[in-house]
Amino acid sequence: MDRAQIRIVLVEPSHPGNIGAVARAMKNMGLEQLVLVAPRQFPHAEATARASGADDLLARARVVDSVSEALAGCGFVAATTSRERDQYFRVADVRAAAERLAVESTRGAVAVLFGSERAGLTNEQLETAHLLVRVPASETYPSLNLAMAVQIVAYELFRVEGVAVAATPAAGPLAEPAELERLYEHFAQVLEQVDFRDRTQSGTHLMARIRRFLQRAELDHNEVNILRGFLTAVQRRRRRAGES
Repeated sequence: MDRAQIRIVLVEPSHPGNIGAVARAMKNMGLEQLVLVAPRQFPHAEATARASGADDLLARARVVDSVSEALAGCGFVAATTSRERDQYFRVADVRAAAERLAVESTRGAVAVLFGSERAGLTNEQLETAHLLVRVPASETYPSLNLAMAVQIVAYELFRVEGVAVAATPAAGPLAEPAELERLYEHFAQVLEQVDFRDRTQSGTHLMARIRRFLQRAELDHNEVNILRGFLTAVQRRRRRAGES
């Protein structure tokens, strides 16, 4: 595992105290990269007070405006959720997820997304992830405090260093989120051009399903290029047919 490649991303955190507590939890477990997406209040005295010795990590925290900025340069992305299962997403227990993150961190930068205290992560934000991470908790109240959730994930990442983890087959780094986003935009464009439409009543599910199964496929850079080359060939053939 390469700790320096593991990025903790807090999306729209609302309480500065939680940001400080997250910094402390990360430092306890040897993690250093903290990224804040549109925090409501930061920097803030309460964040510094709650960091309690992790002031240096807090001072190095990056503040960005969007999830896409926070994930720039990452290959593997995990996102936390309180859902037990989802028919479209791959969901893993936090311990299994930590093992996967440990392996992927040896191939390149990885990120773990945590949602806001009130609403968690949106479906759109979850769609940026290859894997959803679930911390088992009581069915009657499964939602954890933000800092507690980070502490548990950070602990499992710390713990996994002392456990033998089966490595994935050797392969190149996974495609970055920006590359995947361009692929999805290209896909949507071609679907529109060939009139392949969502026939469900709402007419909004097709592209979301395509995004999710491609996320589960965990494409690398070359595979994205292959798919985009295929889509470009479809567009060229369509233009030639229209000209004739």
